[in-house]
Amino acid sequence: MPPSEDESSDLQLSRVDALPGDAEFGLCLTHDVDRPYKGLRSLYYATQERPEYHLRTALSSSNPYWQFGEIMQLEAELGVRSAFYFLNEQHLLTDRPASDWLSPSNWVQHLGRYDITANEIASVIKALDAGGWEVGLHGSYHSPDDPDRLREEKHALENVLGRPVTGGRQHHLRLTVPDTWRHHREIGLDYDTSLGSTTECGFHGSYRPLRPFDDEFLVFPLTIMDQALPDPGTSFEEARRTCEQLLTEAAENDAVMTVLWHPRYFNEQEFPGHRKLYRWLVHRAQELGAWVGSPGAFCKELECEAEQGLHAQTTERSIDRTPETVHTESVGGQQ
Repeated sequence: MPPSEDESSDLQLSRVDALPGDAEFGLCLTHDVDRPYKGLRSLYYATQERPEYHLRTALSSSNPYWQFGEIMQLEAELGVRSAFYFLNEQHLLTDRPASDWLSPSNWVQHLGRYDITANEIASVIKALDAGGWEVGLHGSYHSPDDPDRLREEKHALENVLGRPVTGGRQHHLRLTVPDTWRHHREIGLDYDTSLGSTTECGFHGSYRPLRPFDDEFLVFPLTIMDQALPDPGTSFEEARRTCEQLLTEAAENDAVMTVLWHPRYFNEQEFPGHRKLYRWLVHRAQELGAWVGSPGAFCKELECEAEQGLHAQTTERSIDRTPETVHTESVGGQQ
């Protein structure tokens, strides 16, 4: 069910009124690249569960969180492309105040921080872009109210990518409405996908992307985050039913669903069932007649269709203004 009037009273904004092509509904695919390296986080996870496994991954040269190739292959087989949002997190010791060092949660938060300019990461970013995937901005934890930091992170990612970044999502869905969106628009982003829940799946605020400033800037509400689903490793059918219900609701309401699967969730050793469920979700959406792609591709298709519609209207008006050719006939042989 969509949110009640009370729940969405602060979201009475204009909305996208069209879908690409003849699609029954839309499914936007996204991945937040939080921690592509498991590294020292293995030690933390070992204190929570399965200590033998996590300690073994800490000592191994393999990296179970590096799932880019697997995701690209899976999506290529399905004929779709998604968006990958890369994080440029601040360094706890050099970029954050000393007071932040005292919080254990901050140390956990910053463990596994990566450098987007490192050769391995930069190579993946360029490979994704070359293959037709979207590369976007994953605004860092402290950036929602810091436009200068957001601009710096965007420029750094664009320097690696070699061209402009058009959208993204804030880390942990941290969002100040509407200020963060205003910052996004000011630094040159076309859309944001941060509006949603980390614990509940559903249509939060709207069946369609929102226009918070009544212009071309779009907000794609997040419908499904992987961690908010029933665990497909232990309750696959329950997780599948949740996805099926949302797909059906989307189809019945010409909606646009946006889903988030973190790359590490494609590691079947630690997150069994998630890769299978993701494949099922995309395939099922295609069966139901959905347009499937990245939010950036959705924006481009709407823009192209709007331009085509404007061109058609201009052409029609031009034809209407063209004087008709008048054929005269002589009457009685006189002209």
